[in-house]
Amino acid sequence: MEHEVRVPITSDADLVPARAEGRSLARALGFSQTDATLIATAISELARNIVLYARRGEVELESINNTDRSGIVITARDQGPGIPDVQRALMGGYSTSGGLGLGLPGVRQMMDDLDVDTELGEGTVVTATMWRA
Repeated sequence: MEHEVRVPITSDADLVPARAEGRSLARALGFSQTDATLIATAISELARNIVLYARRGEVELESINNTDRSGIVITARDQGPGIPDVQRALMGGYSTSGGLGLGLPGVRQMMDDLDVDTELGEGTVVTATMWRA
């Protein structure tokens, strides 16, 4: 069963439908209610980063299957300023916006895999994967 959903992100109001799509897809893929909530929270954090730093972008949600497991992949894309120091951004407490600095570190903790591809002045693509238990 392959699913893919794209949600444009241009304001805080877009976080609600992005979270709802993620929760719905997670439940359809057989994730527990707890994991579906973690997935929705990760989507919220990634989408909030898009609004805060890039102003616009998209969140793509996709089911993933291989021979021994299935899961969900969240891809957050923007054409914002990029992340100057990814290693620091992944450490709790670091923020360039005055926030708590828990966004990317929190997503990394909630999900099984996290990849950050960024280029200054070009944008950022964050890919987060959770495998179903």
